[in-house]
Amino acid sequence: MGAGFSRQYSSKVDKIGPAASKPPPGLADLPESCVALILSFLDPCDVCGLAVLSQRFRQASLADTVWESKLPPNYKILVKKLFAADDQHQTSGDQSTETSNFTKKEIYARLCLAHRFAGDTMEVWMKKNGGGICVAISWKGLKITGISDRRYWNYISTDESRFKTVAYLQQIWWVEVEGKLELEFPAGTYGLFFRMQLGRTSKRLGRRACNLDGVHGWNVKPVRFQLSTSNGQQATAHHYLKEPAAPGEWTHYHVGDFVVDHTDACTPTKLNFSMTQIDCTHTKGGLCLDSVFVYPRKLGERI
Repeated sequence: MGAGFSRQYSSKVDKIGPAASKPPPGLADLPESCVALILSFLDPCDVCGLAVLSQRFRQASLADTVWESKLPPNYKILVKKLFAADDQHQTSGDQSTETSNFTKKEIYARLCLAHRFAGDTMEVWMKKNGGGICVAISWKGLKITGISDRRYWNYISTDESRFKTVAYLQQIWWVEVEGKLELEFPAGTYGLFFRMQLGRTSKRLGRRACNLDGVHGWNVKPVRFQLSTSNGQQATAHHYLKEPAAPGEWTHYHVGDFVVDHTDACTPTKLNFSMTQIDCTHTKGGLCLDSVFVYPRKLGERI
C-alpha cells in the first residue's frame, strides 16, 4: 500500500511541478508591436531607458512608429533645409537629404543637434521633449547702428556665447538693433528674446569677474523691443536694463510671442524684430549683446 501511494504522489508531483515552476508572464512576453505602441506615448528619454530592458524592447525602440510620433508634422521640410546646411559644412561630399534615407530615430537625433547656416550666424535645433524648434541668431547676423566703428562697439571673445563672441557697447547716443528671420516653424506658440548683459566679464586667476564701470544711461529711459510677423501678429515691450542681483549675469529680455497655426507650418514664418533706445539726451554704454533666441513658449517661461 505504501509503494502504491508513493507512485501515485510522485505522478501528481510530475504533473504539477513543471507548471508551478513556470514564471508568470511579464513585459518581456509582450509582442514587439505592442511594446512599440507603448513606447510611442513616452518621452524620448524614457524610450531610451526602457530599450535596455531586453532585446525585444531594444528592437521595438528602433521602430519608425515610435519616433515619428515625436517629430513635428512638418519635419520633412525641416530635414531638407537643415540637413542641406550640414552638407555644406562637410568636406567629404554632398549627402542626400531625402527622409527615406534615414530612420525616424536618426532624423530625430539629427534634428536635435544644432545646425548652422546663414554664414554661421544662426543655429537651429529641435527641443528633445516637445518637438519645438529653437533658433539662436548671433549679433553678427543683426543690423546694428555703428557696429563697424570701434569708438562705439568692440568684439569680445568668450566661452559664454554659443557663437564664441559678443558685441560690447562702450558708449553711443543712438542704439538701434534690427533683425529678420524666416523659417518653417512647427505649430505652436513661440517667444523671442534678446540675450544681453550689463558689464564686461573676464577671467582673473581662473575666476570670473565683471567690470561694471562702463555701465551708464540704461536707467533713464526704457529700451523698446518690437516684434512683427508676416501674418500680422505684433508685439511691443519696454524694459529698463537693470543690473541683476548677480553682477555679470546674462538676462533674456522678452520681446513678445507669436503663434504658428497648423495651416502655416508648411510655409515660412517671417519675423522682423528690433531693439531701440533713441533718446539722444544722454549716452548709453557698458552693454554686451550676445544673440537673439526664439524658444517654444513653454521653454521660454523657464528662462
